[in-house]
Amino acid sequence: MLEGLPPNNAAYLMRLRCPDAATARQVADVIVESFDPAETAASAFEEAGDRPEIEGPWIVEAYFGMAPDEPQVRELVSLVAGEALAAQVEFGRVQKADWVANALAGLAPVRAGRFLLHGEHDRGTVGINDLGIEIEAALAFGTGHHGTTRGCLTFIDAIAKRRRPRKILDVGTGTGVLAIAAAKAFRRVVVAGDIDAVAVATARTNAIRNGTGAFVHVVEARGIGHPALKGRFDLITANILAAPLRKLAPALAKALEPGGDIILSGLLGRDVPGIISAYRTQNLRLVARLDIDGWATLLMRR
Repeated sequence: MLEGLPPNNAAYLMRLRCPDAATARQVADVIVESFDPAETAASAFEEAGDRPEIEGPWIVEAYFGMAPDEPQVRELVSLVAGEALAAQVEFGRVQKADWVANALAGLAPVRAGRFLLHGEHDRGTVGINDLGIEIEAALAFGTGHHGTTRGCLTFIDAIAKRRRPRKILDVGTGTGVLAIAAAKAFRRVVVAGDIDAVAVATARTNAIRNGTGAFVHVVEARGIGHPALKGRFDLITANILAAPLRKLAPALAKALEPGGDIILSGLLGRDVPGIISAYRTQNLRLVARLDIDGWATLLMRR
């Protein structure tokens, strides 16, 4: 997996040897979720061994455009992997190399329901019944390998099997993956916002790349304060983090039509009770929960 925008000036490296794939992915995910996506990226990959039939240790490498706060990084690793593993984190400088290309070599397509997320190098793997979404890691704040994205896509696919939302909002769109997925599944206009100007430009490019440029309208916005994001929606997706999700609860609930669905993600397990409580206070109920690679995605309904 590779997550985050590869910094053109990536000069600093964090490296950690993990016992298994799940731990490695959680470490890579929490690093990318916690630092500026324009300055940070992470990859997790299996260490080559003499016996390929046996899963070997996994390596996490995180790249930073600026020197990271080492105690902060260790604390984040400790939260998802324990203090003993956090103590083994190594820091160093990056040798000038095309590390993005190296990471992409091991980046396989990812399936979530009918959706298949892939890079250009795997375009041929999209089947006739798949909803293919092409995202290049070198251009994206996430490729779809992140457990939160996969959880959201799974719920979008489930909703598509029972109804066709008329008005759709994607908050914190990042690469635009969820907006593109909704546009492909429902053939409806999707309005999307992100606080980061680079993310907005990337999402627009990805929408055009995927043939949904006419359906996906992306604006630079904090929360849902932009005029283009006003109104009532019967499907809202918000794959951000627990703190902004909690803060946005009143505004998002007000924007959701009666009977509408909201998909919330970017949550570690410890975040879930507080988020459910915040949205229940706004008269929303929990419909389903999906946990992937240590990250939780919630489907709630008004």
